[in-house]
Amino acid sequence: MPRAVQKAVRVGPWLLVPLLSASLMLASCSGDKDTKKSAGQTVARVNKEELTVHQINFVLSQQRGIRPEQTDAASRQILERLIDQELALQKAGEQKLDRDARVVAQLEAARREIIARAYFDRVGDAAPKPTNDEIKKYYDDNPALFAQRRIYQLQEINIEATPDKVQGLRQVLQSAKSVNEFVQHLRDNGYRFSGNQVVRGAEQVPMNLLESLSKMSDGQTLFNAAPNGASVLVLVGTRAQPVDEKTARPAIEQFLVNDRKRRLIADDLKALRQAADIQYMGKFAEAAKEAVPAAAAPTPADVAASAVGAAGAALPPPAAPASGALDTKTITKGLGLK
Repeated sequence: MPRAVQKAVRVGPWLLVPLLSASLMLASCSGDKDTKKSAGQTVARVNKEELTVHQINFVLSQQRGIRPEQTDAASRQILERLIDQELALQKAGEQKLDRDARVVAQLEAARREIIARAYFDRVGDAAPKPTNDEIKKYYDDNPALFAQRRIYQLQEINIEATPDKVQGLRQVLQSAKSVNEFVQHLRDNGYRFSGNQVVRGAEQVPMNLLESLSKMSDGQTLFNAAPNGASVLVLVGTRAQPVDEKTARPAIEQFLVNDRKRRLIADDLKALRQAADIQYMGKFAEAAKEAVPAAAAPTPADVAASAVGAAGAALPPPAAPASGALDTKTITKGLGLK
């Protein structure tokens, strides 16, 4: 098999472990050992145990980006992992590891997670699809992410400083004639700092910075306080790379559906909590008085990132930002409820 195809269909054991474990747990819950496998389902026999095509198909269904012509190669890899797992399961059974307290607790936790997620998936299925007008409005309301999307070439300077020094650094930057002069000030005063260059699409910039960046001219700087000091962004240059409404439409639709699912689930969970008799005990009783944090809502950058991916826009590989620069938690990579 060509190396490129091997890379595309590679299924690592760290990914298969939870999927295969869930598959086997669900199978044991449904009592499949008491049912006869129809002809053609068995794909391998490991000692006295049979592996079926349904187990392979389950794992395949959890994989993304596998093209039809890669299915056979991926299925063979999955089967080999299933065989490895079955051998380990049989040995674990001989050693009665399935009765180990930690294993029993993990199985119960996985069972609860799977069933609860199935319930929330069903709640989310009631989310209506957005209308054409709603999709267009979303597109029009976010021009920096779509119609006026730009690619930003940035320089980052990440500075270690105590909180009492941050405001002074901001003033030094404002009065400096150039970035080089500011950097020389850092050197002269013994600040530890690092710098690198990055390229970011609009959807990869935190929303609280995007509006400011979109109004800046080449050479201008943006100062931000950071947990361990401060960061300075220097706008080196930009280029326009818009995403048209037709290209963005599928991503916007999916984003809006997912957001509605999230809201439905949050409302349902809130109602369940209000209707339930929940009593906190011991040390948790005091902590329960604090507000329960709400789940983070998807951001407009989520849908923009998906739309850019659909458009096939090629961005230069960005350098990894240091701490205190562009927050990697806000750099979105796709859509969907976790």
